[in-house]
Amino acid sequence: MLKVRIGIDVGGTFTDAVAIDNDTYELIGTIKIPTTHTAKEGVAKGIIEALMKLMEEHNINPEDVLFIAHGTTQATNALLEGDVVPVGIIAAGKGLEGIKVKSDTNIQDIELAPGKILKIASQYIELDEEFEKKVEMKIEEFKNQEIGAIVAAQAFSVDDPTIENKIVEIAEQKGLPATATHEITKLYGLKIRTRTAAINACILPKMIETANMTEDSVKKSGIKAPLMIMRGDGGVMNIAEVRKRPILTLLSGPAAGVAGALMYEKVSDGIFLEVGGTSTDISAIKTGKVMVNYAEIGGHKTYLNSLDVRTVGIAGGSMIRLGDKDIEDVGPRSAHIAGLPYAVYSDPEEIIEPEIVYIKPKKNDPGNYVAIKSKNGKIFAVTVSCAANVLGYVKPEDYAYGNREAARKALEPIAKKLNKPVEEVAKRIMDIASMKVVKVVEQLLNDYKLDKDTTILVGGGGGSASIVPYVAKMMGMRYRIAKNAQVISTIGVALAMVREIVERTIQNPTEKDILSIRNEAKEAVIRSGALEETVEIYVEIDSQKNIVRAIATGATELRSKDILNKNLGEEEIKKIAAQAMKSESTKNLQIIDKTGSMYIIKGIEDRKRLFGLLSHKQEKVVVIDKEGVIRLYKNNGKVYRTTIQNFEEDLSKALEQNISYGDAGAEIPNCFIILPNRIVDLSGLIDKEQIISLAKIEISGLSDSDRILILLSKR
Repeated sequence: MLKVRIGIDVGGTFTDAVAIDNDTYELIGTIKIPTTHTAKEGVAKGIIEALMKLMEEHNINPEDVLFIAHGTTQATNALLEGDVVPVGIIAAGKGLEGIKVKSDTNIQDIELAPGKILKIASQYIELDEEFEKKVEMKIEEFKNQEIGAIVAAQAFSVDDPTIENKIVEIAEQKGLPATATHEITKLYGLKIRTRTAAINACILPKMIETANMTEDSVKKSGIKAPLMIMRGDGGVMNIAEVRKRPILTLLSGPAAGVAGALMYEKVSDGIFLEVGGTSTDISAIKTGKVMVNYAEIGGHKTYLNSLDVRTVGIAGGSMIRLGDKDIEDVGPRSAHIAGLPYAVYSDPEEIIEPEIVYIKPKKNDPGNYVAIKSKNGKIFAVTVSCAANVLGYVKPEDYAYGNREAARKALEPIAKKLNKPVEEVAKRIMDIASMKVVKVVEQLLNDYKLDKDTTILVGGGGGSASIVPYVAKMMGMRYRIAKNAQVISTIGVALAMVREIVERTIQNPTEKDILSIRNEAKEAVIRSGALEETVEIYVEIDSQKNIVRAIATGATELRSKDILNKNLGEEEIKKIAAQAMKSESTKNLQIIDKTGSMYIIKGIEDRKRLFGLLSHKQEKVVVIDKEGVIRLYKNNGKVYRTTIQNFEEDLSKALEQNISYGDAGAEIPNCFIILPNRIVDLSGLIDKEQIISLAKIEISGLSDSDRILILLSKR
């Protein structure tokens, strides 16, 4: 019986839906319809229309659907457009501590976008016998002032949420949705926590309404699988969590693409570039994990964990600005914004004796954006996709592939004006456009300490082939265009894992503290819809900020582990390792061990310095799974073999042997435990006892016969 995963991605213009075979992850079919912003039911109407059309066209029965999720820009758009309700903050405290609480929760109105203001009213209430009565009176007062949602705030609610929960309970009894600051984050810092909660509260009514309508419609369709919603950090959560924390869906659009790259493309270390028509979203993946950061909203810091995505105003549809003697610039305006067709996707017979015309895509734009006017009166935009097709970087199998002859005809009048060959003009366009992307990629490589040699550029989005191959050539990096790149975001929604992040402020965390946070993250991700046996947890400690963070991911159903259903031979595995190590042959490579589906390959790279007079031999260790995916790549990594019985003793010895000493004292190596079907990443921990303690939990389900490998590398 066919089991199907469905992903629906609600964009600003279109709502896309995809169906994927759960066993093979092959695409069954796709649907695209206009997003229903103006419908009475809002975007929920389009979600259901897309779902019904997808199921009907591809003969999918409700009982075939194993997983269904949707990603939405609704929360982001609500903030950008100021479509929010005024928020009332009720803060509680007493005595001297109360004075600081009153100050920290007196949040000013927030400018969410130019001219779009979130109105906030704050009220401090002293904790005494009359407290609950005063809260009731204040909420009635807020209702009269047309406040649409409440925030409950108290200084140390992350340790004891009783008071905040009581305020929320009273607000909901009186018909107002409410958010407690401890529900959004477990970090101290009442001011930022309250601000983050206020942003969450202002979108509560709208998001709850949409969530209810969408969930009801999915149930009526006969689908039994629970509806999941995309988060801004690359995971999904169930609808009950959306009703409490809609803020987590912010920036879920870019996150969906990365989720697709992670699951569909199985990227370990990579830079993901999702290229549309107007802009490119660029983000980093390290050891199979998306890189997240705290989002800023309206210029204010929040405790919202979201994908660290950098957006560049360059994409497949970016238009060219022409000076008297050269290409002056490329972008940020695109053919879409100018409302013009791309020359490269036109019939060359429509481009007759083309002449240069200058346009302003928007009123205050420079007047030298260039288009071409055909003798028949038709005007076409000259874009990056035109240049990339002329130079042959876009292949026939790519979504961005167009008509090379049409693109060439469009570039000819520009080449004539500049007195240069068409190819030279096309190359100049690509150089200017790509350089803007290169700068951001280099910054991400630097910020996350990714090795350029082992990091792959992955292109997603319809315009990816117009940008990514050229950027890769400029940077000397490997690249690939994701399979079904044009719908990678929607695929990402269909394949996303349930995700939860728990953070706490703890100075000098003990083993007990770390295990407690790990368990809290595990419980949270199960509550959000993950099956316990699929949950994996990564713990990291930020000793500078005294933050302990646990990131839990899991699936809503037991997944087939062997997604691509292919097993490569040892020679093929070695060839992949040689390519990663930039080695011309596999002679210097050796498979030193194997456990389950994981191969460990060691190689020696001879690095020449001082014009080849000096050479420096460097050992490299690569972990590759049987499908040929590079899971880990470490310089001078050391591998140790062990068993369940000797695990603790062997791990302790290995860590001890590899401790290095510097100005900051003893430094524990990065530690990875390689198990038969997965890698446990303990590199976020900085204490030997913490590593051993968590490692023991991670291996607890293994049998005595399973081989366990320990990989250590210098930080």
